[in-house]
Amino acid sequence: MTRNTSSDGEDGTMARGMARLVPTQKRSRERFERILECAAAVMAEKGSEAFRMSDIVERIGVPFGSLYQYFPDKAAIIGTLAVRYNAVGRECVRRDLSAMERPADMHAALCQIVDSYYRMFIDEPVMRDIWQATQADRMLQQIDEEDAAYLAGLLAQALLRVGPGAERSAVETFSQLVMTLVAAAVRHAITLAPDEAQRTLALFKRMLPKDVPATAS
Repeated sequence: MTRNTSSDGEDGTMARGMARLVPTQKRSRERFERILECAAAVMAEKGSEAFRMSDIVERIGVPFGSLYQYFPDKAAIIGTLAVRYNAVGRECVRRDLSAMERPADMHAALCQIVDSYYRMFIDEPVMRDIWQATQADRMLQQIDEEDAAYLAGLLAQALLRVGPGAERSAVETFSQLVMTLVAAAVRHAITLAPDEAQRTLALFKRMLPKDVPATAS
């Protein structure tokens, strides 16, 4: 049995740029996972631009027909992987924000998010290739945009939890800006040598805000 993903996903991600079918039977599910594992390995070796559907056929022997049954094109494979890695990132951000007990804890939590996000890219080098692919493909950009909005929402919820007197609209705008800056800083850092990356992120963390906005003005 397979599950059609032609409608919105459970986490709100649109099916465009996603797997056509997600199998539920054990054998089919194992093949589905092997395809994704192989795709991630190939992208880590060759980069997202050089990665081809034929690479998967050659490496694991899956027929083209079976491959296309699940993924109509390369973008669908990359999009599916992007959503998976984004889910890991969301859990890291949720964990780091859970330590906030008062508004004064915000800066430390943001610094921890920066470190966690950077560590994810270092531990999973294919994430860099996936991110580059989502930026280059207009259809896949929506996945990245939705993830950014979700992370901003997590920060806004945490800030409103510890500072219920803050104005919601100001907090939401603030959260969107901060999380956008965090993502940009980390994605810049992963292009640098490790020592330079750490210096860059240390400077960025000192620049992060320490106060929660109270009003929209």
